[in-house]
Amino acid sequence: MLRVGIVGCGKIADSHAAQLVRISGCEIVGVCDREPLMAQQLYERFPVKAWYREVAELLAREHPNVVHVTTPPESHYEIAKLCLEAGCHVYVEKPFTVNATEAEDILNLAEKKGLKITAGHDDQFRPAARRMRALVREGFLGGAPLHMESYYGYEMARTGYAGALLGDRQHWVRRLPGGLAHNIISHGIARIAEFLTIDSPDVIVYGFTSPRLTSLGESEIIDELRVIIAEEQRTTAYFTFSSQLRPSLHQFRVYGSKNGLILDQDQETLVCLRGKKFKSYAETFLAPVVMAHQYMKGMCSNIRLFAAREFHMKAGMKYLIEAFYRSIIDDTPEPIPLGEILRTARIMDSIFAQMRTRREIRMGDALVGSGD
Repeated sequence: MLRVGIVGCGKIADSHAAQLVRISGCEIVGVCDREPLMAQQLYERFPVKAWYREVAELLAREHPNVVHVTTPPESHYEIAKLCLEAGCHVYVEKPFTVNATEAEDILNLAEKKGLKITAGHDDQFRPAARRMRALVREGFLGGAPLHMESYYGYEMARTGYAGALLGDRQHWVRRLPGGLAHNIISHGIARIAEFLTIDSPDVIVYGFTSPRLTSLGESEIIDELRVIIAEEQRTTAYFTFSSQLRPSLHQFRVYGSKNGLILDQDQETLVCLRGKKFKSYAETFLAPVVMAHQYMKGMCSNIRLFAAREFHMKAGMKYLIEAFYRSIIDDTPEPIPLGEILRTARIMDSIFAQMRTRREIRMGDALVGSGD
């Protein structure tokens, strides 16, 4: 039986607790939050043995085998480090840390201690995403990916989480190096990082505040981001983060020398793209039938998963937690390679550094213009 602790009792902690109670072989021995009411409410709503205000107290009294860090990103580094020093395996919510230097330090510490660690990139472990990974591994693309496209849409509504961010100039998300994007895009970037081979690929960035947010008087939040990522003479990728794009996509496309794949997270479908075209008019007649057949298969697969109670919003999280726990019990590699976690962090560092540079240039131009 694995003894599990959760540090940080906000909204995402609910998802962790809900999946943990689905998993046999583990128990939540304690939850922790510096706001006692937050820790107490999670304790009362889930089968949790105890609640605490301080991480050190949770570690000292409950001696968890695994700790889930579900606090705001600025605290991930210190909490993960404290848990590793206490001999705990650690699951860190996305974004893993606020920069690659922190990520590298934590990953090195885990390796030094002989402990397992992973990042909360659970979207990569949803059912359709796992089917995609299997096909790539089996050689469906015809070799390594040549090009990838990752789309991540975000709804900037005036209610809920986005509404709280827009209405609070001191919101913790605004303090992150990449602001809103920093808290959101790691899912989309990690999809690309999984299939890259070098640690620090070339990155070119263009980001801006959408006209809609500008009309609301918002100038700090970057809600439109376009990124080109490239490994020299090998693989290229595009990443799009948008609050305006309709439909609001959560999609990943990967192309090889033989075939391609389209993963649609919203529809939970995986479509195989044939590299060869049908002859003459057959392409216009048969290709749509082939596509329709794939969508029908996807629908049937989703119905089967639903009937088996495995088709829920956080199915990827449940799978990732289970895979992570198996790696602990069996002493096998983690479900997400540590190099992939670090690569994601380095790509994000490059994105946010370029965003800051462009912002400073715009501010400098504005000052020069006002001086004229």
